[in-house]
Amino acid sequence: MDIFKQNERLGRGVNILGYDPVWRNRSMARMRDEHFKLIRSVGFNSVRIAIHPFRDKAMDVGNRLSEEWFEILGWAVENALLNNLTAIIDFHEFVIMGKNPLENRERFLAVWEQIGERYKNHPSSVFFEILNEPNGELTPELWNRLYVEALKIIRRKNHERTVVIGPACWNSIRCLDKLELPANDRNIIVTVHYYDPMDFTHQGAKWAGREDKVGVEWRGTAEEKQTIENDFKRAQAWAKKHERPIFLGEFGVYDKADMSSRVRYLGFVTRLAEEMGWSWAYWQFDSDFILYDIPNDRWVEPVLNALIPRGEKPE
Repeated sequence: MDIFKQNERLGRGVNILGYDPVWRNRSMARMRDEHFKLIRSVGFNSVRIAIHPFRDKAMDVGNRLSEEWFEILGWAVENALLNNLTAIIDFHEFVIMGKNPLENRERFLAVWEQIGERYKNHPSSVFFEILNEPNGELTPELWNRLYVEALKIIRRKNHERTVVIGPACWNSIRCLDKLELPANDRNIIVTVHYYDPMDFTHQGAKWAGREDKVGVEWRGTAEEKQTIENDFKRAQAWAKKHERPIFLGEFGVYDKADMSSRVRYLGFVTRLAEEMGWSWAYWQFDSDFILYDIPNDRWVEPVLNALIPRGEKPE
């Protein structure tokens, strides 16, 4: 399988369902079947489905995932495929895995054993992402050992499945050099996340310690652009050296930033990623950093047009 072609299938993507109440109760879902169709209709190629089986108490004392939880995941995956969207199943439990990786190792591996079994016969347009943003106690060294365990479990039943793996340090470009990938497994896409400068992208965000830091602009100056270009070139050099494709799995700007700055930043980041041949996925469809206003059934047009320029049609 040509892994670079697989990365092209991801193309332009969006993160979905990480914080949708659908995981607690199907009747509470914000995202609906028709939203998958809308995502495809404006030119997106893929969705990254964020799953939190620990948070959602989807596992019993024997580490078995509930059928009800699998039904919700299945609904998301099948709606993606029905609308010609490549689907990434993204294990998004970065908080608990960052705090207690070894204590949660068995549960973590059990999740991938069961997802691997459930999806072993699905088409190649379903990808697995082993863990979002390894961090904290899950050091680069420990992550290199832990992801290999999960990958071995996945490969038992999914020999040809495309797997997404990123570096530790929150999937930071700065930690790419510490990521050690198996030379004999080329069906891997490497993911990085990018939110620099954080004082701009996360202004007003309480969880990021920036609740009172607002009014930060991104004007697209030569210096601002050069900083991002330098970071992306660093990742690109690593990718060429190791012959691995890059997926920019998350980037975005929190809603408290002014819209003009958001548009300038998002337009620059996406076009630069595309120039380098990367796929990307915007954070996120719903909740915050929003791309689609579900209560009012409408796109946040300036954000959408920054990501996918007006006039560009779906393939």
